[in-house]
Parts: sequence; structure tokens; C-alpha cells
Amino acid sequence: MTGAIGAGKSEALAALARLGAATLSSDEVVHELYGTDDVRDAVVARYGPEVAPGGVVDRAALATRVFASEEERRWLEGVLWPLVGARVAAWRAALEQRDPAPVAAVVEVPLLFEAGMDALFDATLAITAPEELRAVRVAARGHAALAERSARQLPAAEKARRATYVVANEGTLGDLEQSLSEVLRKHQAMTERSGGV
Repeated sequence: MTGAIGAGKSEALAALARLGAATLSSDEVVHELYGTDDVRDAVVARYGPEVAPGGVVDRAALATRVFASEEERRWLEGVLWPLVGARVAAWRAALEQRDPAPVAAVVEVPLLFEAGMDALFDATLAITAPEELRAVRVAARGHAALAERSARQLPAAEKARRATYVVANEGTLGDLEQSLSEVLRKHQAMTERSGGV
């Protein structure tokens, strides 16, 4: 699952969990990875100890250095993305042992297409919302301007064009959950027709 910043991916992930899907947030995985010695040490070696005061990575300080430069952003992605991919693969392998199996396994990956990770999944889902609404949501979370934070992402319309399924998130949480329930139903039907699980 992916979507532009402010589209409501976290709300969609929570709704999918309520609907019986196993869920994983790649942002949470990245947050955990920043707590590992290997990632912290790599970041400190590149940017200095001020990005990890007290041995804890300061994500805001790191973002200031990384997102100012395409080269630095690519370096950090090169460190993190393979580790995220390995974590997702391990999570999926563990799910295969569950009985009963969840109705779906959904991984939230904001940079899904940008990272080329879409090929790892059976289907992709884009959560969309009008830009004005996304700007309001981003401001409410205290993030920087929407345009600046979106600059490293594909346009929302392109994410939607590439996705297997698209859900518009511009109504109530109930509306969102209903739309996601329909996506799960369609995906299960498609999987059964193709002989998958």
C-alpha cells in the first residue's frame, strides 16, 4: 500500500487490520532500524555524532542533512531499503505459518514505486485524497510544507495509475473502511481465480 503524504495511509492500514489483514508499516520498520547499532553507526560515520545525541538517531537532524541533497538521500536509501526489504520478507515468511491465514498481508510503503519494491507484491493499493485535503492533514501533523515533503515522491496521480487498486480517502473513516473492504473482497476473488492463496 502506498499513497502521497497526507493521503491517509496510516488510517487505511489501521482499517485493513480491523478488517482482518496482517499489516506492517515500513516507516515503523525504518524507525526500528535507526535503533540498531549497524544503522546508527553508519549514519554517525557519515554525518557525525550530532545526528545521534546520546547514541540515539535524531531523525529530524538526519532529515535536515539527507533531504537537502539527492546524493545523501540516495546514500541513506541504499543503507535502509535492503534492510527494509529483508524485514518485509521475514514478516511474510512468518505469516505463511499462521493458521488460519490472514485475509491479506498489507505492507505500507510510502516510496513503494520509487524504491522499485512493487515487484515484491502480488498487488498494489494506492490511497488518494485531494491535494487541498492532504495539505490540511499534513499541517495538522506539524510537518513542513506539503510541496517540499512531496518533492521526492512520484505525483499522487502516477502512484494511482501504477497501482492495482485505488481507494479515495476523502470522506469518513467508515467510508474508507467500506472501500477497503471492497478491495479485499475483489483481491480475494482475483486470487482464487488465479489459483493462489
